[in-house]
Amino acid sequence: MPDFDMLVLGSGPGGQKAAIAAAKLGRRAAVIDRPDMVGGVSLHTGTIPSKTLREAVLYLTGLTQRDLYGQSYRLKEDITVADLTARTQHVVGRETDVIRSQLSRNNVQLFSGTGRFVDPHTVALREAGGQERRISAEHVVIATGTRPARPDSVEFDGRTILDSDNVLTIERVPRSMVIVGAGVIGMEYASMFAALGSKVTVVEKRAGMLDMCDVEVIESLKYHLRDLAVTFRFGETVAAVERHPRGTLTVLASGKKIPADAVMYSAGRQGLTDELDLEKAGLAADPRGRIEVDEHYRTAVPHIYAVGDVIGFPALAATSMEQGRAAAYHACGEPVARMHHLQPIGIYTIPEISFVGRTEDQLTEDSVPFEVGIARYRELARGQIIGDAHGMLKLLVSPVDRTLLGVHCFGSGATELIHIGQSVMGCGGTVDYLVDAVFNYPTLAESYKVAALDATNRLRQLDRIGD
Repeated sequence: MPDFDMLVLGSGPGGQKAAIAAAKLGRRAAVIDRPDMVGGVSLHTGTIPSKTLREAVLYLTGLTQRDLYGQSYRLKEDITVADLTARTQHVVGRETDVIRSQLSRNNVQLFSGTGRFVDPHTVALREAGGQERRISAEHVVIATGTRPARPDSVEFDGRTILDSDNVLTIERVPRSMVIVGAGVIGMEYASMFAALGSKVTVVEKRAGMLDMCDVEVIESLKYHLRDLAVTFRFGETVAAVERHPRGTLTVLASGKKIPADAVMYSAGRQGLTDELDLEKAGLAADPRGRIEVDEHYRTAVPHIYAVGDVIGFPALAATSMEQGRAAAYHACGEPVARMHHLQPIGIYTIPEISFVGRTEDQLTEDSVPFEVGIARYRELARGQIIGDAHGMLKLLVSPVDRTLLGVHCFGSGATELIHIGQSVMGCGGTVDYLVDAVFNYPTLAESYKVAALDATNRLRQLDRIGD
């Protein structure tokens, strides 16, 4: 008999939920992770610390209050790294305790150390002292997460040439900074450091940034970041990064040279699979360290599952949790519904971006007709109260059956507001529900009613002309 019914490698969002789901179904479950990484990459170097850092930046800089109190308003004049990390360390410590408590409360055994496969059903646990023991399981879930990808040509020192992990441990706020990569992580950190007063230059080899988002939203974000003195270099690649006594020099393939105190690379993520000895379990990873799975999150070896960032897109904490739960249910022979195709995306730039469903460009490419309804925060009492005159909510509505095809939000609370649109879309609701609904006043949620009225007015005009 194996030691456990389910053994999970990694305690991030996907691993936690897989182990706890199995335990709640009456199975013997265990998790392996390093003692300093309980909660996974998400808790220690990814989602939680970066979003906490963002809140500290917004609070200490007073950025969101400047429309009310003037452009010179700041809560703290000289913001240090210690000011920023104090809040992060507090949150990470509390969350670590919560996760340990949840695992313990559900009788999930937590082993401290690292694991590697010995055979398809056996994992060798290497503990902190170097001792090694073997643990067998009927089912294994790989939830090891990812690390920042590092180009071989760049010499990272963790002080002036950084990745998205060690940017959290910088010694001081840089006066100037180059960020290589205009993806989600790159743009989140670009907006944070720009808010702190750093002169930020973003270098991106593509022609634009965040191409999965609504074009109007991206244009609004560019405007706000340029207002914070961010410079964009699109269509450019980095030829070399030089370290000098007075800072760094980023040399672009076009010949441009950008001096800065620090350089941060945000060049994608690499799966943490290279130390798992996957071949001994009959598995293999692709060049980016990712493991291929089927619709039930099974790998090529049916009793071994993989969830979270290690399987690639969408690589979000929210989807990883659902993947972990679904994998555990399937392994335990329990019925589980497929994850709903409507998954909200949240991007924690300053201001926030969030959306669900399709964009205008995608609908146009698919030859799907739509009408647009827009609400701007400056037209809402709540927008005036909180000092956000730039936010907006956009609804894309079908003129055929009046259902919502997409919801796009930019501004304060965007990642919270999006769930209203997600719920309406998921239940097959129409724009008329939002027109007739009563929202608390004054709230940002009222933007749904304003945007819905805008869309229905446009649809009414279409009907009049059609008649």
